[in-house]
Amino acid sequence: MAPDRYGDSRCVTVLLDANALMMPAQFGVDIFAELAGLLGAIDPVTLGCVREELTGISRGRGRDAAAARVGLALADRCRTLDDGALGLPVDERIARFAEEQGMSVLTNDRRLRDRLVARGVPVIVMRKQKRLEILRG
Repeated sequence: MAPDRYGDSRCVTVLLDANALMMPAQFGVDIFAELAGLLGAIDPVTLGCVREELTGISRGRGRDAAAARVGLALADRCRTLDDGALGLPVDERIARFAEEQGMSVLTNDRRLRDRLVARGVPVIVMRKQKRLEILRG
């Protein structure tokens, strides 16, 4: 494992999007334990724009809002980084940052997943609503 710009060379840095941070509330999956079981030592990170997205969703009502509130609490277990790409959609910011930094991304968002795979970024997705799997680009 090569060290990335932000993390430790002994850890795999994984970028979590809003969808990933909402998975525990939606599916009852401990994403941090699952990531550690899949990859070993992990360095979970998220972007400031992902926190903003979760904040917006959390202000609503219903299951998604409740899941976003859980996601915000889980985001506290991640390092929050600034991608510096103002004005772009969140998914594009995630894709660019992960590609530039050599990070894997945990998401269940199909469009983001396809974009990342096309760019050669390793993507971790949930299968059968209970286990994580790596897709290689």
